[in-house]
Amino acid sequence: MDELITLIDEEGVEHQFAVEAFLDLDDEKYAVLLPMSDEYDTDEAVIMRFGVDENGDEVLYDIESDEEWEKVADAYDEISADENLFEN
Repeated sequence: MDELITLIDEEGVEHQFAVEAFLDLDDEKYAVLLPMSDEYDTDEAVIMRFGVDENGDEVLYDIESDEEWEKVADAYDEISADENLFEN
């Protein structure tokens, strides 16, 4: 968790997140992020999808579909469980 990402919200406020993981799932790329400030529930990760904006720059988008969010969260949980097996 060494990498940090700064996201800017709709009001122009910057928020810093630690990168927990990057996932490739169903031809999409996702980032699992942990908030670095107290304004978020620090126990809950934020999952965002990579995309390309109108300028061709790679950006992160909110996942608006509950089904898509659950699919990515389940994949992350599975990877985390597998990693925990190797740590013990």
